[in-house]
Amino acid sequence: MTAFMDKDFLLTTDVARKLYHEVAADLPVIDYHSHLQQGEIAERKKFRNIAELWLAGDHYKWRLMRTAGVAEEYCTGNRSDREKFDAFCKVLPLAIGNPIYHWSHLELRRIFGIDLIINEKNADAIWEQANAKLAGMDTWSFLEQAKVEIACTTDDPADDLLQHAEIATSGLKTRVLPAYRPDNAMRIGKEGFVDYVTRLSAVSDIKIDSFASMMAALAKRVAFFHDRGGRISDHAIDMPLPVVAATPDQLESIFARRIAGETLSELEQAQYLRGLLESIGTVYAKFGWTMCFHIGAMRSNNLRMLQTLGPDTGFDSISDMTTSNGLVSLLSALDANDQLPKTMLFNLNPAMNEVLSTMIGNFQDGSVAGKVQFGPAWWFNDHKLGNLAQILAFGNHSVLGVFVGMVTDSRSFASYPRHDYFRRLVCRQFGEWVEGGEYPNDFEALSTVVRGICYDNAKNYFGL
Repeated sequence: MTAFMDKDFLLTTDVARKLYHEVAADLPVIDYHSHLQQGEIAERKKFRNIAELWLAGDHYKWRLMRTAGVAEEYCTGNRSDREKFDAFCKVLPLAIGNPIYHWSHLELRRIFGIDLIINEKNADAIWEQANAKLAGMDTWSFLEQAKVEIACTTDDPADDLLQHAEIATSGLKTRVLPAYRPDNAMRIGKEGFVDYVTRLSAVSDIKIDSFASMMAALAKRVAFFHDRGGRISDHAIDMPLPVVAATPDQLESIFARRIAGETLSELEQAQYLRGLLESIGTVYAKFGWTMCFHIGAMRSNNLRMLQTLGPDTGFDSISDMTTSNGLVSLLSALDANDQLPKTMLFNLNPAMNEVLSTMIGNFQDGSVAGKVQFGPAWWFNDHKLGNLAQILAFGNHSVLGVFVGMVTDSRSFASYPRHDYFRRLVCRQFGEWVEGGEYPNDFEALSTVVRGICYDNAKNYFGL
């Protein structure tokens, strides 16, 4: 019987073990998509205890705890940090098969050097040992300990990026770069859109009174981000895109009516989104950026809890919306004018693995290896089987050796062991292909592909 999460955790063959330990394990990390807060990095935030580090703002863990019968007061409520930590330790053993079980133990071992099972019995010892280590750590410690070479935050186009400027001139070894996330500009139907337009207008120094001026302001902010190291954009695609693009006149009418306070139909909102993405995509192409689409989330489904706690609190799920036709139409429209930027497609619905892993082949042009990428397993897919399914789909339908690898997609500074989890699964799959006679036992060739997926490809692809 294999010991629990030993040094060969997830590594099922000799080839996998050799690839992981000799090639993948110690490579630096390029985390090209995260939700780390630039302010917490700039100020070198210290965490008062492991409960704040693990549970404050982590909707993954809140969701797990609620499902296990833990009352909300122990998740987002006013119970003490120690009470919340104890509640988490008590129920985590129930989460067999959940990646949070593995991630939490990896974090405990790799960050704190604590080789204890997380449960109610060990809560006291973990609390004392982890907090003793945390006392000498800050946000920089987590980045440098995990060998994070580059970390990209997620930033609104209207952000002044002043804290990024502080970080850039600090002594932090990790390069922390902004990434452009214009969701507030994309969600025309949301409350607060008009106020956001006013804010963006002030920051860009462009009077936004039309769709065209909106896009001019967004383009100006792309240039602003570019000058500060930005090379990546990210977009949440939470509704189907129309196959037929709206005309310029239609887009102007939709924008004007919304600014005037009218309510738009779902079709009009989708037309606006499609028009914005097509317009801003040409800007990304001009600057040599990568455009990322995160597709298929149903967000904030529990209206009662949305009103109580706000968004991003653990009440999201997978959407079964159909996006392929509209997405192809958008990419094709950009490609037709040779203005399709490097593009990454992330899907939340695993039923879309084959859809997107084949779609990327439609728009490769030889200018960049893997110009259009099938993104790594994301959110509800980020578990053992989800990662393996993504790797297999990419390998079956594309060229796995150009894959740019994993991201944390996390708000937590403790989440970097997820890269280790991913690397073990890559090596596991490669080892099984070799053991099954599906790929030669050529360590040099295998090492090149593993290094590429875990580090080299991202560095080359994003131009960071």
